Amino acid sequence: MFDPLLHQNIRSKLISLLITNEELPFKALKEYLEVTDGNLSSHLTKLEKAGYVKIEKSFEGKRPKTVVHISNNGRKAFIKYISELKKFIEEN
Repeated sequence: MFDPLLHQNIRSKLISLLITNEELPFKALKEYLEVTDGNLSSHLTKLEKAGYVKIEKSFEGKRPKTVVHISNNGRKAFIKYISELKKFIEEN
């Protein structure tokens, strides 16, 4: 069965971006995915609660900076998800 957390368009794209980049700033993710701040925050919260991403907040001068990292659990879950998709496609 597909991971319901990853079987969602924005979250699967988000994790695939992190797989290839290890980490990305919030702003870059928002631009790549073409979503609002609130929408991205909502997806990231769900992924963080599942242990798929780690969110690092800091400041550059007086400006807040948020960087998102993929976790080992997130990497493993995504690889499994892709494997399940391939299997589904091959069987149908």
